[in-house]
Amino acid sequence: MNLSIIGSGYVGTTIAACFAELGHDVVNVDIDEDIVASLNDGQAPIHEPGLAELVERHAGDRLRATTDYDEILDTDATFLALPTPSNDDGSIDLGAMKAAATSLGETLARKDGQHLVVTKSTVVPTTTVDAIGPRIEEASGKRVGEGFDIAMNPEFLREGTAVDDFLSPDKIVLGAQTDRAYETLDEIFAPLVDRAGNPPVVKTGISEAEMIKYANNAFLASKISLANDLANICKEFGVDSDEVLETIGLDSRIGSSFLGAGLGWGGSCFPKDTAAIIAAARGRGYEPRLLQAAVDVNDGQPERMLDLLRERIDLDGTRVAVLGLAFKPGTDDIRKSRATLLISSLLDAGADVVGYDPVATENMRERFPDIDYADSAADALANADAALVATDWDEFAALDDEFDAMRSPIVIDGRRIVTRREGIDYESLV
Repeated sequence: MNLSIIGSGYVGTTIAACFAELGHDVVNVDIDEDIVASLNDGQAPIHEPGLAELVERHAGDRLRATTDYDEILDTDATFLALPTPSNDDGSIDLGAMKAAATSLGETLARKDGQHLVVTKSTVVPTTTVDAIGPRIEEASGKRVGEGFDIAMNPEFLREGTAVDDFLSPDKIVLGAQTDRAYETLDEIFAPLVDRAGNPPVVKTGISEAEMIKYANNAFLASKISLANDLANICKEFGVDSDEVLETIGLDSRIGSSFLGAGLGWGGSCFPKDTAAIIAAARGRGYEPRLLQAAVDVNDGQPERMLDLLRERIDLDGTRVAVLGLAFKPGTDDIRKSRATLLISSLLDAGADVVGYDPVATENMRERFPDIDYADSAADALANADAALVATDWDEFAALDDEFDAMRSPIVIDGRRIVTRREGIDYESLV
């Protein structure tokens, strides 16, 4: 099919390249001329394993990019993959989505025949029907269900494994209002479904599809926070939390995924999505106490880590190496990274900070331009008084003699990835 994607961020670029891999012809529409040029040159604008190869393979053939909305006229369906950042109260900012819906509507006013508009961005229930659809109607002069159909297809992509998550999904969720919309969505996603009907395809309402995404992330975020809460209790009793969590994960009702206790969750999805659904629930008069508790536990983990460091050394004038700047391994994304919170608190306490990450240094430099950055973990540790491990990159598990170059080898491990050894004052967060 001929598909158009509005937005070329993490989600937009990934789904565009993956749709091209499935055999569709895809055009990315974005207002950023540099990103458009990069995609047309076969270069992925973001770091994501496997994505660069797909972009290079399909650019100029099944995948192209443009700033011109008129390119949408030759496509069958348009996916809206734009940012929905948090407002101060946790609710989502629909500014980019509404602007794109208006531009899309103005374009569709000139199109003969049907078109499918699919919300891919994470939005709270009723947004597609009550906010996006009416904007397109107003700008196009056409009615939903007549000149165009609307649908919702939530994404379940994890940064660091997004390409694999798209091409080998656990489930495909299709929210629509008409048989015609479902038929188009079926055709788009048919290459992902085998003869046995795997992965399962869930066909539901638009608002239900919107809520499924939030419920998915809220459950996973809460599971991580519960694991952290249990691990914090284990630490108070001198109990090995790894053994406890690994064992309860053997229970089929619990499962082993997302039980890795440590510094907590960050990134572009869990913090924003939990805040958004909490704000949306409060807007309807319901107080989501369990979700708020999950956020509170998560927000407290970085401070617990710093308390362990304060027990050992005065932070004022201390040189502290922060190992890992991305919010998780496999990505250069620093949004809501635990490292940003650690660095801010260290600077407030008068510490001298040096940061290291295999791929996220330049992104963090934009956030903290005045701290030092090292080219390797060894360089970061050299002459440091203490080290905080914030991201579980594999290379940190291999560190050994590098700790000998520290002035006072104090290591607080937020991810339980460093091997305890003689000669260092080591403590894990949980």
